[in-house]
Amino acid sequence: MKSDIEIARECALKPIQEIAEKAKLPLEELEQYGKHIAKIPESLIDDEKVKKSNLILVTAITPTKAGIGKTTVSIGLALGLSKLGKNNIVALREPSLGPCFGMKGGAAGGGYAQVLPMEKINLHFTGDFHAITSAHNMIAALLDNYIYQHKDEGFALKEILWKRVLDVNDRNLRYIVTGLGAKTNGVTMESGFDITPASEIMAILCLSKDQDDLRRRIENILLGTTIDGKPFRVKDMGVAGAICVLLKDALRPNLVQTTENTPAIVHGGPFANIAHGCNSVIATKLAMTYADYVVTEAGFGADLGAEKFYNIKCRKSGLQPKLTVIVATTQGLKMHGGVALEGIKQPNEEGLRKGFENLDKHIENLQRFGQSVVVCFNRYATDTDEEIALCRAHCEAKGVGFAVNNAFTQGGEGAVELAELVVKTIEQTPSQALEFSYDDHDSVEIKAEKVAKKVYGADGVIFSPQAKKMIERIKELGVEHFPICVAKTQYSFSADAKAYGVPQHFNIQIRDIVVNCGAEILVLIAGDIMRMPGLPKSPQAERIDIVNGEIEGLS
Repeated sequence: MKSDIEIARECALKPIQEIAEKAKLPLEELEQYGKHIAKIPESLIDDEKVKKSNLILVTAITPTKAGIGKTTVSIGLALGLSKLGKNNIVALREPSLGPCFGMKGGAAGGGYAQVLPMEKINLHFTGDFHAITSAHNMIAALLDNYIYQHKDEGFALKEILWKRVLDVNDRNLRYIVTGLGAKTNGVTMESGFDITPASEIMAILCLSKDQDDLRRRIENILLGTTIDGKPFRVKDMGVAGAICVLLKDALRPNLVQTTENTPAIVHGGPFANIAHGCNSVIATKLAMTYADYVVTEAGFGADLGAEKFYNIKCRKSGLQPKLTVIVATTQGLKMHGGVALEGIKQPNEEGLRKGFENLDKHIENLQRFGQSVVVCFNRYATDTDEEIALCRAHCEAKGVGFAVNNAFTQGGEGAVELAELVVKTIEQTPSQALEFSYDDHDSVEIKAEKVAKKVYGADGVIFSPQAKKMIERIKELGVEHFPICVAKTQYSFSADAKAYGVPQHFNIQIRDIVVNCGAEILVLIAGDIMRMPGLPKSPQAERIDIVNGEIEGLS
């Protein structure tokens, strides 16, 4: 089969005006970025239409290093819905340059289920990530300057909470010292870098409802603590307006198209293992304003992305999916069934059956949120009919809908079975109110314990002295009502990346808490998860190149 980039290059892209017309978007409101990309103003959101739209969340079992294929399934489902004549839009996150040049090579779908133009989407796109990086680092520079310019007046921060960000995997920048050299170089202090998807600015952009809300949240960003113990925020420097200027265009979602020329909105890109893992509220609501069915995804496994989609995004926006699709693969199931990684592409009925435990745990979790659930089997070339039949029989025995997705090789035709199942389930199943894992008024400790026990299956939560210190700070700030966002490994229900399947009798260790007063979330750092990833021994950058004027190596 042809590579993703070869397939993408052969697709006949339509002018973005035609895609907008198909979605019934007003052409005069578009801001075009070339022939095939446009930005859409958030002012087009109609909350009454949003209430009538059918939102579908795509999540997955605990993934392998190669992923499970959620984005491909999400796009494929949208293509399948179009084959059924359904008015739909797929709303996705933007890829980060870190994974593109690190492990994954791209994040715009795969095969015949992609969003296009994939090279631009995977690289600089419309500059949203650059705007977020610039806004974040502008705050850092302004803070350093404020400290430097006011030090002779006795101003100082006894604790600085704001670091820097970069959209590149760079382990050497995790912990640094700034201001070395002459006194005119600034005040010497420790700092560090997170990756841009972990930036609070990214979370703010994805959770803001409009420009005014964006400004309010930026003003409230907590930068540190003064010598006399008072919180120091962006509004104390008087620069929130400047940061809003940098983010003005980035706040507007991006309209693109799929391999079969259906509308797609791609906007925002927080990771689900170190952030809240969902595209922007504005993008989702814009899609729901103009489509009867909207397909969106949440990053990594359902214990991360889906949990945060419900407990953070839906809690704060009022959104509620009509249905959740959980994606599974034989390779993922066999890995969780104890099969060695080098053997997961080979038939192994025992390993597959054992791996159903991971799938079942995720299904139970999703149903506990009050969600209707169907299983999508994302088919790979190495899968056998016997393996698929085994998975189907297992799901039918549990009373859960099951469909095979072949969109990677067949496009929309390969996702018709899934689309039919999704529509049928939505039409025949009464909607239930979301049941959150915890209440707003719960303490941080209780929120963490409820997520750990209900979602991860842990025995409990252990807080480090640093985390306990931050809990006291949270109480002093009066922000204990914020939802929690647990940053932990994506490869296990536990904080141990190698504990596959459904681990038993473990605790979640919280080593630190990052207070995001602007995004209005509390990020709990579990285990040894890093908010600045490193590059693998053989990064995808070794295979990305320009050959005869064409980009190669993206996928």
